[in-house]
Amino acid sequence: MNISVQKLLAKIEDQLKEAKTSGSETTIRERVYAIKSLCELVLEQESTEPYSQPVYQPAVTQPAPVPVVPVQTPQPMQTPKLDTDEGNGDSLFDF
Repeated sequence: MNISVQKLLAKIEDQLKEAKTSGSETTIRERVYAIKSLCELVLEQESTEPYSQPVYQPAVTQPAPVPVVPVQTPQPMQTPKLDTDEGNGDSLFDF
């Protein structure tokens, strides 16, 4: 059951007025205990309600776009053919 804090504060004020106008020590103590109970209700109610203050959240910034650099694949090295009169082919093992 949700009781508004304003209603609880109004009840606390009523109990305080009654305690001030009372001449009896026992009546004052009863009113003070009633005020204590109402204060505990206010504190309990505030601790169970979600925090309503806006919470600072840093803005999410997008990282700057990284320029795409095309990667050049190295060309395989081509060895020049040797002009020799000996042998039957390009390999050392060709006779």
